[in-house]
This record gives sequence, C-alpha cells and structure tokens, in this order.
Amino acid sequence: MLEELKKRVYKANMELPRHGLVTFTWGNVSEIDRETGLFAIKPSGVEYEELTPDDMVIVDLEGNVVEGHYRPSSDTATHVELYKAFPQIGGIVHTHSPWATSWAQAGLGIPCYGTTHADYMYGEIPCVRCLTKEEIDGAYEKNTGLLIVDYFKDKDVVAMPAVLCKNHGPFAWGKDAMDAVYHAVVLEEVAKMAARCRMINPDVQPAPQSLQDKHYLRKHGPNAYYGQEKK
Repeated sequence: MLEELKKRVYKANMELPRHGLVTFTWGNVSEIDRETGLFAIKPSGVEYEELTPDDMVIVDLEGNVVEGHYRPSSDTATHVELYKAFPQIGGIVHTHSPWATSWAQAGLGIPCYGTTHADYMYGEIPCVRCLTKEEIDGAYEKNTGLLIVDYFKDKDVVAMPAVLCKNHGPFAWGKDAMDAVYHAVVLEEVAKMAARCRMINPDVQPAPQSLQDKHYLRKHGPNAYYGQEKK
C-alpha cells in the first residue's frame, strides 16, 4: 500500500542523519497522501542503518496503524493533529537537533537577525509554552500537536514552517517530506547562527523589518523573482 509514499518517506528520514540532525533514533519524518487521508511515518526506535522503505508505517488520521510490522513513531499523534488542522502541510519532521533544541530548552524563540533566516522563515521562529502537568500526564503527544495548532490557528504555517516546543525540541513542515526536511536543516543552521550572533554581541537586535520583507518576499509569493522560471 502506498509504496511510492513509503519510499519518499524513507528517503526523507535518511536525510536526517546525513545532515547531522539526529543522534541515534532521535527523529522522525512523515508525509501524507491527501487523497486517501493516510500518511507514512518512521517506526519508533528503529536504528536508521536498519531501516528500509518497507519499514515505514502507514497511519490514518485517527492515529490507527493501517499497514506496518512496527509501531509508528511515538510522535505520531503530534503529526496527526498538524495534518488535521493544516491542509497546507504535506510533510512533518521532528528532531532533537542540538542548536534548535538548545533554543527550545531555553524557552526562547529565534529572532530574525539576518537574511539567511529571512529567506525561509518570515519573522521570529516561535517557541510555544511547555505543556502543563495535566497535559503531560494525559495524551502527551496529542497535546503537543494541539498546542502547536492553537498557536498557529490564526497564523501562516507556510510563511513560518517551524516551531520550537519549550523544554522539548523543534518541529518543521513543508509541502512534502523532503520540503519539511529542507526546513528542518534551515532551522538548525539559523538556530546556530543566531546563538553565535548573541555570543558575539549580546545586545544584537533583529534585522530591520524592511530587510526581512525584502528577502522573504523575493523568494515567496506572487512577486518572487529569486531563482529560475519553471519551464
């Protein structure tokens, strides 16, 4: 079932160790097929070197396993909530990449200090609150998703394709699994640059809004002109 989807999700998951975003099994990627309402996700706790496309687990939007010989990622319920809330999202990545996770553990959003950040993420990358004890003791992974959904309910998840969860780590998303991985890589690089920037100059201020607007909008939106025209 959905063999091509499983292959794509497998390839996207294998990009995480290649880009240094995961240690051991600390990460997962999924992608949804909107026609069927099913998505493929990495199995829980399986070493990357051992994974095959057939190991990807097919799950429905109620979190039920439809196909697979492994349990799906423990973060599956978070992915479910994001897919249900935002039809623009086609792929999701969760990692514990060190620089982005450091900002999350500090409970701080990542200000836009320069054009690298502005090219891909429009404004400060938010850090949502830590879950309450009741939320943690209850449906923890689902509540993580609901918290992210609540924050973005009146915001643009395309213009800001990433979030930090306080005391936890980052999630990123995109139009498909590979696009989500791309944003996770950008997030980690931006987090690293921002941390170093603050070390060099603790009084640094965000880049002027006019510069942020210029760099984001030259790559995104109806008047974008970066890159080549598609033939």
